[in-house]
Amino acid sequence: MRRSASRKTGQSNSTDSPDLFRSASGKASLKEMERIDNLFYTYANKSSGVIDPEGIEALCSDMEVNHTDVRVLMLAWKMKAEKQGLLYPGHKKKFGYLFEFFVLEEWQRGLKSLRADNVNKLKKALPELEKEVKRPSNFMDFYSYAFRYCLTEEKQKSVDIESVCELLDLVLGSQCRAQVDYFIEYLKVQTDYKVINMDQWMGFFRFCNEISFPDFNNYDPKLAWPLILDNFVDWMKEKQA
Repeated sequence: MRRSASRKTGQSNSTDSPDLFRSASGKASLKEMERIDNLFYTYANKSSGVIDPEGIEALCSDMEVNHTDVRVLMLAWKMKAEKQGLLYPGHKKKFGYLFEFFVLEEWQRGLKSLRADNVNKLKKALPELEKEVKRPSNFMDFYSYAFRYCLTEEKQKSVDIESVCELLDLVLGSQCRAQVDYFIEYLKVQTDYKVINMDQWMGFFRFCNEISFPDFNNYDPKLAWPLILDNFVDWMKEKQA
């Protein structure tokens, strides 16, 4: 009996073809990216082509998230958004409002990674994003990113005390409540520093993770701590005395 020509040894059914699968997968990926792009332009400023603070507020409203929520900053971290950007004319800088500016490439990178091509999926992705950021392997990078993101001017290397206090509370307050509260109190009453630089910012993070608080038993001022932390410890000991 003659075998059917379609059943030759080693020949696959057309529905199982790897090329067909890759083609279908590629089309699905393109459709997903198209939806991500469409979502971007829903919130983007038509004249500038970027999502500006008004667009961020609209997005947050649709996600039912306050625009000062730390998860908005986490979203910027996930997108690898470069910085807040120079404020548009008429926008007064106030840290209570996270003045994000998302460009399309950043938006695509973040939402594709989160597998979110609509607002509902993005909202549902936020709890997992928060868990991702709070992993020790990621949190230091996020903490550093939060400071860099506030450097809105070219060649700017420091952030004013008022903004630093807001940022510390937002980024680190839930993990190191006591240290953050006392350090903010100190920053507000001291007169030696008007700005904080990256070395001081990261030094405080290390301080929170390594130093026994509030007894400071393992704090050695002879080690390479930023001077502002030596002053903070002295101030705390005077309060305790």
